[in-house]
Amino acid sequence: MALQKFNLPDPGEGLTEADLVTWRVAVGDEVKVNDMVVEVETAKSLVELPIPFAGRVVELLAAEGDTVDVGAPIIVVDTGGEAAPAAAPSAGSAAAEEPDEASGPNLVGYGAKAGSTRRRARRGEPAQASLPTEQPVAYSPAPPPEALPEPAPAPAAPVTGERARALAKPPVRKMAKDLGVDLASVTPSGPGGVVTREDVQAAASGASTSASSGGLEGRPAQLDQQAGPAERRVPIKGVRKVTAQAMVDSAFTAPHVTEFVTIDVTATMDLVDRLKKDRAFRDVKVTPLLVVAKALCLAIRRNPDVNASWDEAAQEIVYRRDVNLGIAAATPRGLVVPNIKGADSMPMRELADAMAQLVATAREGRTQPADFAGGTVTITNVGVFGVDTGTPILNPGEAAILAFGAVRRMPWVVERDGVESIEPRWVTQLALSFDHRMVDGELGSKVLADVAALLHDPGQALVWA
Repeated sequence: MALQKFNLPDPGEGLTEADLVTWRVAVGDEVKVNDMVVEVETAKSLVELPIPFAGRVVELLAAEGDTVDVGAPIIVVDTGGEAAPAAAPSAGSAAAEEPDEASGPNLVGYGAKAGSTRRRARRGEPAQASLPTEQPVAYSPAPPPEALPEPAPAPAAPVTGERARALAKPPVRKMAKDLGVDLASVTPSGPGGVVTREDVQAAASGASTSASSGGLEGRPAQLDQQAGPAERRVPIKGVRKVTAQAMVDSAFTAPHVTEFVTIDVTATMDLVDRLKKDRAFRDVKVTPLLVVAKALCLAIRRNPDVNASWDEAAQEIVYRRDVNLGIAAATPRGLVVPNIKGADSMPMRELADAMAQLVATAREGRTQPADFAGGTVTITNVGVFGVDTGTPILNPGEAAILAFGAVRRMPWVVERDGVESIEPRWVTQLALSFDHRMVDGELGSKVLADVAALLHDPGQALVWA
């Protein structure tokens, strides 16, 4: 018997720990090189980890929900005599070697290509394919195993010290944890016995547990909540922990200045309507935020010094050439700000695709650490919540952040040929916060004024181009 421990690899971006979300294997399962064995939640994203060697799982050293330090062992695999033999090398080529623990595991997100591996199904559970990853393979992938036959229905073997684990997606598990709901006690309504968000919400309100209602069936959820605990405590970890620390560091390090402008964006709303009907944009969601993003990129091109960061160690201001545009996205795990690399060089259709992909990936919790790094400026769309404006805090390392408020139908003074009249127009507010160490009032005002001018009259872009 040759036992090898797989240590939690460095998730990247200087993170030191991760929360173990879901084991994809159980004790006794056979694993192959690059099989996805565990899903972990870093402070920025959900990531699947591939195993760097083959064999039989002997022990799981961490439980789901545990916070594990980088470098700590999480699984023990017996590689002696149980691993699948390596394929014979072809003439003139060396035999493929399995990497050992000393060589280091795959970087997070660098697993096998989509469809190249399958995890062995747990007893009583249909075989499932590993979730795909868009990153390149760090190891030579093992040949895909044969599809496992559907296991006959049988009671799950008891596991010492463990309860049967309810089936639920990571965001649902996160919600249950935040609401203090025990997933094992929730009656699933999803396909295949999966617990849904609605199941968790119903359990939290007491609506789905008639046995514990004390004969008060049909009682409003609000009354049930009032009869519950007087307070709820949630550990500060993951995205919330990192976001909190980053905002404190930013607020008390960079001297913030915020400027505001209220503008008539009727022409922008007309443009959005036209783009929605344009064949070139038929497969993408077009919103006013797309026009705001393009306008900000053009404004930065006219005022490039706002695309900067402060290097405290070197006592230098670093001016960036490319605009890596961050889009603040509200997700079940909290607020995250991935960015689009080189957004200023993208045509509007390409930018629309990139924004759609960025937001969808963030909400699924699949954003890779590299997508959070290197941002130069950020947009936060507070308007989707019906908020007019705000004073956004800078994303650490950036010199500016633009808040885009709600677009409302309002009375507006319109002048035509020297004659003024009051008309209903589409109106919004913009707020630009900037680091006053790098961006003075003149530069910040120019950037905000340029964005406002483009939203008031998108045709101005042709003049500036």
